[in-house]
Amino acid sequence: MIKILGATGLVAAGLLVGMTTFATAQDILVSMKGPGAGNPFWAAVQRGAEERGAELGVNVIVLSPPTESDVAAQIAQIEDQLVKGVNGIVIATTDPNALGPVLDEALEDGVPVVFIDTKGINEGVTYIGTDNKAGAALAAGLICDNVAAGSDVAILQGIITQSTGKARADGSHDGLLACGLNIVAEQPANWDTAQALAVMENIITGNPNIKAVFASNDNMALGVVEALKSADMLDQVFIVGFDANPNAADSVMAGEMAATIAQNPYNMGAFGVESVLTLINGGTLDAVIDTGTVVVDKSNAADFQ
Repeated sequence: MIKILGATGLVAAGLLVGMTTFATAQDILVSMKGPGAGNPFWAAVQRGAEERGAELGVNVIVLSPPTESDVAAQIAQIEDQLVKGVNGIVIATTDPNALGPVLDEALEDGVPVVFIDTKGINEGVTYIGTDNKAGAALAAGLICDNVAAGSDVAILQGIITQSTGKARADGSHDGLLACGLNIVAEQPANWDTAQALAVMENIITGNPNIKAVFASNDNMALGVVEALKSADMLDQVFIVGFDANPNAADSVMAGEMAATIAQNPYNMGAFGVESVLTLINGGTLDAVIDTGTVVVDKSNAADFQ
């Protein structure tokens, strides 16, 4: 048995209830909705999960579909791990509705589940991650403070069927409208840099006076940067991303992106493993564990590089 001391993660924060010891030799599936290779956000989630699993003496199995839109692959991976007898599931769902039935099967079979990053539809399952709507509203407020009222602005959305994508789209939309900005485009680029570049090129063509862009993740924000560079408009547009990936922090330091909104993906992975292990051992969790957000600009971007 491994005792969780007062300085450890969630216990120190007072977020875990009714659990003091964890059993070893548990198999925990961490099902990310995107691969860590090439994506600093998911790489940080994976590192947090694996390092906390090592501390707790459990076997962490990290899997993800080839792309964030490959819902069938994620379902197949979960079904395979359930057949193999996995003891708990930590998951960021590619599509909450599509993943709902297989996760219900897991819960009915006594396999506890926690959501990270993206909230699912299954009742009674704890969500660990960012309040994405509040984070997007924070980004919108930053744009409002730096762009004149009535200016043309745009939103690049993620995968809108995911709760993360919808929350960031809604939070930014409401915030930009509230301060009197003119949203000329709200288009999905599905979290992808290349898609964002193409979408932004089209937005520029139709809206040459655009003054600000909120991109719902940093991959897309960097695509926006490239499109604006090609159009020789980079110094005219205030760009805010989301995630505070190291390459985005580099862009902020270089004066390309104005800012990005930081999450804590490492803690999502670490808290996810710790939390599902609490459930395996009969403990309880709060319904929501918020990992928080912060504005990253030139004043603190070096801390995220």
